[in-house]
Amino acid sequence: MSLSIRFDDIRKDFGPVRVLHGVSFDLAPGRIYGLLGENGAGKSTLMKILAGYESATEGTLSVDGTAQHFTSSRDAEAAGIVLIHQEFNLADHLSIVENMYLGHEKKRGWLLDEGAMRKEAARYLEQVGLKKSPDTQVRNLIVAEKQMVEIAKALSRRARFLIMDEPTATLTPSETERLFTLMLKLKADGVTIVYISHKLDEVEHITDEVIVMRDGRFVARGETSSLARQQMANLMVGRDVSDMFPDKTPPAPNAPIAMRVDGLVVPGWVESLSFEVRAGEVLGFAGLVGAGRTEAFEAILGLRKRTAGRIELAGRAVDIHNPLDAMRHGLTYLSEDRKNKALHVNLNLQDNLTLMTLDRYTHPLLDVKAERAALKAGIAEFGIRTGDPSIKARMLSGGNQQKLALAKFLHPDPNVIVLDEPTRGVDVGAKRDIYFLVHRLAAQGRAVIVISSELIELIGLCHRVAVMRTGRLQTTLTLDQLTEEELIAHATGTH
Repeated sequence: MSLSIRFDDIRKDFGPVRVLHGVSFDLAPGRIYGLLGENGAGKSTLMKILAGYESATEGTLSVDGTAQHFTSSRDAEAAGIVLIHQEFNLADHLSIVENMYLGHEKKRGWLLDEGAMRKEAARYLEQVGLKKSPDTQVRNLIVAEKQMVEIAKALSRRARFLIMDEPTATLTPSETERLFTLMLKLKADGVTIVYISHKLDEVEHITDEVIVMRDGRFVARGETSSLARQQMANLMVGRDVSDMFPDKTPPAPNAPIAMRVDGLVVPGWVESLSFEVRAGEVLGFAGLVGAGRTEAFEAILGLRKRTAGRIELAGRAVDIHNPLDAMRHGLTYLSEDRKNKALHVNLNLQDNLTLMTLDRYTHPLLDVKAERAALKAGIAEFGIRTGDPSIKARMLSGGNQQKLALAKFLHPDPNVIVLDEPTRGVDVGAKRDIYFLVHRLAAQGRAVIVISSELIELIGLCHRVAVMRTGRLQTTLTLDQLTEEELIAHATGTH
């Protein structure tokens, strides 16, 4: 049986800051809704209220016409409402089946019914297309597989109303299609789905209706078939964003080589990778999950073992053992995992920004005034939206966290910048800001390397794109060769 939901004048305050301003709309049963809005628009906060993770400050939430106030996620789950978080909610040291039934264990008398849980978990894993034993430890899964475990866990809760927050951020195109097939099956079974995503092509493909929020307010809704992607983007940001990508200015033919890598070998991941990037160039790296792109650059930075490979920066061979060595040689790498590897989310913005360059601010005591000035300049330059610069990084929206991470990794003034999935989980307005920043960096004579799973992003941003498959460089496509068809063909080995 499906659920109908209604929000009436929902308001939410975090201390003195109001993040939801009287939101009202309803959701009919058995439909797939695209919930759109920039980071900080209030989408996730509203859905957390529905799923019992937050309480509304004012207003009424109704489920099947009856006012409800869920005091916990368990209350909401008992009513059939399940939220799949954008950030994984898994215990790495436990198995898949233990994660799926943690706090919801099946028992036979006083004992756990491990056989029943394992059998049922296997069925849900098969349903989402994850070919793993239920006894596999979560720490041994790649990011995309963890996402499928989260979905299987939600299905095990017998969800009648399912909220998916950026569910395809880590999935390959084939895994995304499998998810869409599953969503359509759930819809046919009467499940209502709210699909939160910044990927407007996916919203267009899978949803029945679009609801748009901006600055904590409901602003528009309409049948998906009646809205073009450009209209969705404009509604989200409140202005015309038709010019998503800046014009490309190719690097000068005689521009110096900023970085050269020859014969890089990363055991189990990369075989004899060689490439070069020039000053003023944006070089993309494409490939499916597991192609070895991230692992190659982690090895270059000393974060992962490499057994062979020569690295040159500005024409000189360098020996890099760790990211600090790399920074001293003018190379920085922004990880795809911004919350665990790029930012210290429990530190404030100022401490995050200057952490890599503390020697610049110690004479010998820490010059807090200079740090404060650097943060003020960084907020202005990178367009970081925050009402209070003293807050912790975790209080920022996803897009603003990414801008802070960019500010942090550019603060050492590097000559070569590697950006791994720089717009993952970032809204359309913040994406555009980041795209223009990338080209501003290239125009300054820096070399920028962009690892991305979004083909349109690579085509719109890059002067050349290197395509990897199963640890090997397949080809490097030039500007006039950059099409989705070419990239897919080389990445999948069908060229």
